[in-house]
Amino acid sequence: MARVTVYSKNNCMQCKMTKRFLTEHHVDFVERNINDEPQYIDYLKERGFQSLPVVEADGFEINGFRPNELSKLAI
Repeated sequence: MARVTVYSKNNCMQCKMTKRFLTEHHVDFVERNINDEPQYIDYLKERGFQSLPVVEADGFEINGFRPNELSKLAI
């Protein structure tokens, strides 16, 4: 299974919904909170993202809460 990373920030409803969706669908993920780990801000900007959450897996990148896309990660 692909390693899934969720980039999030504090007080972000879409971030919470994304993490809840992945948890409920038994998708293991690593969370990178930009409030706690600000070094990821530049990384995300370099990749063209300007809002959170951002979900990355092997060959898979989305931002925002998009259940139809997130369901592709669920087995």
